[in-house]
Amino acid sequence: AGSLASLLSAAYLAVAGGRRSEPAAPLNAVSHWFFGDRALRQDEPHPLYTVTGYLVHHVASIFWGTLHAKVWGGRPEAKKPVPAAAGAIAAASVASFVDYRLTPKRLTPGFEHHLGRPEMVNVYACFALGLALGSMLMKKR
Repeated sequence: AGSLASLLSAAYLAVAGGRRSEPAAPLNAVSHWFFGDRALRQDEPHPLYTVTGYLVHHVASIFWGTLHAKVWGGRPEAKKPVPAAAGAIAAASVASFVDYRLTPKRLTPGFEHHLGRPEMVNVYACFALGLALGSMLMKKR
């Protein structure tokens, strides 16, 4: 679920980044954890910034996906689409709150430097969709 959430939200980051400047810019920005403001200014695809940014995004997504699975995954209602979506929306909302209200600015995701509020909502909506679909797919195994 975390991997699917990572892929869907990263795909949306690329689409939204392309509308504003460059598709790689929001993912490059995630690597600001390691490379500071240079990563925030790197709009073009770059092996160092883009790969590092995606890896950080993916690891964070796995973290949130694991928490979501531990809290929600064992419940029978998690197999149904509406409750699965509700649980995923709750998890994405908590992730967003932690990312932007509890985390020091130096460790925020970084893509907020390239996207507006509506796009940020869509990033977390895509993340929730990935969690919900991934959870339901895992339940079928």
